[in-house]
Amino acid sequence: MEHFDCHFLHLQPSRRNHQGVDSLDRAILDHLQQDGRLTNQELAARVGLTPAPCLRRVRRLEADGVITGYTATVDPAALGRGFEVIIHAELVAKDLPTVESFERRLAAMEEVAELRRMFGIPDYVIRVQTADSEAYERWLTTQLLGDPAIARVDSRITMKLLKLRR
Repeated sequence: MEHFDCHFLHLQPSRRNHQGVDSLDRAILDHLQQDGRLTNQELAARVGLTPAPCLRRVRRLEADGVITGYTATVDPAALGRGFEVIIHAELVAKDLPTVESFERRLAAMEEVAELRRMFGIPDYVIRVQTADSEAYERWLTTQLLGDPAIARVDSRITMKLLKLRR
């Protein structure tokens, strides 16, 4: 039995987008996003297809880059990374060597779960996961604030996660 566990690119709200995603493809994507471990037979039944055309559509969505990969969703707390902080960071200088060096250093850090270079202010949004607030404080003061490229850091701690689309 085939199982699917997928990450998706953001899709346009129109009936058909530039990649040829129609309403049936959207239904397939919606079901896979809700339960990526559906068998092809279960998925086909939910969207009103027989298994062969359903599998062809899934394979086309993969080939077209709409489905970008398969992965397991892991609970960060189970790995000792249950404390999450969103950081807004600004750099001292914006020259290419400073930016590239900073990005390489942060991307290599195990605590950095997500790193985004932004247009405007802040320069970066960084999602960090540590065991607890003490571990975060230690990481912040020894790793991030000690980085010569950093001018300013603003930490944001989530009160409650209301929605997460993976």
